[in-house]
Amino acid sequence: MKKSARIALHCLLAMVLTVPLAACGSDTKDTTPKKDMSTNTREQLAELSKSDERLTGELENKTIKWMSDWDINSDDTGKTTPIELAVFQERYGGQIEFHQTTYGARYDNLANAINSDEGIDFFYGGNWDAFPKGAVRGMFVPYDDYIDLDSDLWKDVKAANDAMVWNDKHYMAIVEVTGDQCAIIYNRKTMDENGLDDPAELFEEGKWDWDAFEDMLSEFVDTSDERYGIDSWYFESGLSASTGVPYIGLENGKLVNNLRNEAIEDYQNWMYGLWQSDYIALGVGDYGWTSRDYYIGEGKLLFYPCGLWTLGTEKSQWSKTFGEDVFFVPVPKYDKADEYYIPTSVNAYCFVKGGHNPEGVGKFLDCFRFSKISDGAQEISDEQFVKDYEWTDEMIEMKNKMNEMALANPVFDYYNGISSDVTDILDSSVNGIRATSRGIPWNESVNAIYDQTQNFIDEVNEKNAAE
Repeated sequence: MKKSARIALHCLLAMVLTVPLAACGSDTKDTTPKKDMSTNTREQLAELSKSDERLTGELENKTIKWMSDWDINSDDTGKTTPIELAVFQERYGGQIEFHQTTYGARYDNLANAINSDEGIDFFYGGNWDAFPKGAVRGMFVPYDDYIDLDSDLWKDVKAANDAMVWNDKHYMAIVEVTGDQCAIIYNRKTMDENGLDDPAELFEEGKWDWDAFEDMLSEFVDTSDERYGIDSWYFESGLSASTGVPYIGLENGKLVNNLRNEAIEDYQNWMYGLWQSDYIALGVGDYGWTSRDYYIGEGKLLFYPCGLWTLGTEKSQWSKTFGEDVFFVPVPKYDKADEYYIPTSVNAYCFVKGGHNPEGVGKFLDCFRFSKISDGAQEISDEQFVKDYEWTDEMIEMKNKMNEMALANPVFDYYNGISSDVTDILDSSVNGIRATSRGIPWNESVNAIYDQTQNFIDEVNEKNAAE
């Protein structure tokens, strides 16, 4: 699930659909595409990229080495070549050499590759566990010499990149900000059959807030009649983002502990109330502790908060689980917030220490930005997406709206990017940020975890100040 917290319309879902490869280590994988876009599309992209003055220069070394548990290249899952890679291939003759690892071992394998001078060039940063950890540990290096954030290619995401500065340098190359990390997935047929308002209409009318969300749960949930409220794992931080306050923020180059913030307390108390009312399905009655996303399609479950990667499959798969009438909206608004905040994802990459071709990575990321701002490239991307996943125009419009919301008011939370200790503390169902949805009052949890968390934050901040 954490792997999937990535990315944006076509490329987020294209990438997360890559089936994780079973083998361990960093063996080089054959990058020969198994499926590609049409010749006509290739020619269109070649013409667009070669005639656009925003893509400059040439590459002497055309190969960049990528280590991950998923391959950017098209593969045997049938994924079409991502637009940004096709642009890189057509404009610079570039290619990506995939060094395979697993999700759990990827940092250990990267450290080994750095120590043995394998020349790994770049690494994925959009899982939220790369920054600032990778900068603090010296695994990643600044990209300031290879990317011009003031250029036309990057100006739209300059503010997001500037928000993630460590020791006065940029380490997370954010190519896009998206709002697909956590959406409220539901079935319109279920709403209609139970006389409930369509959340999309409430959202359009400016009425989709915590109260509306809870009111719908109160009208629908009856566990004795197999009608359940909220199911999904790790959705709590997604809904919490509606406060606009991250659990661990970054201000003036220092990590900040917000666990005692009033907005966080409001959210946690609200979540505890939802648990007390049996609105959270997992663990209630005979539901058990197995997530049953298919209950959305069966009309037994009202809401499934989850990343939109879950709808990033062929239609025959997502409609089988969620039904033909599936739709989604952003998380509901927190009325006390100064803006409408939703969970923020970033599609971001880190330059690896000892990489042999940082110039090539810079050009590839320029191509990625080009694919996002070029009207012609974006049109091709949307057409490709619809062809692959059969989303409706309305689904794409909602996804784009969520992206706009996230870019306008991003919420960056760094609690996964400090250390595994902090992640374990805050993700714990015993006393962490998820505990209220399991029946633990927030005042008990925050008293148990605040000082521990602060100690880890102080350690990282002090190390940064000493450098």
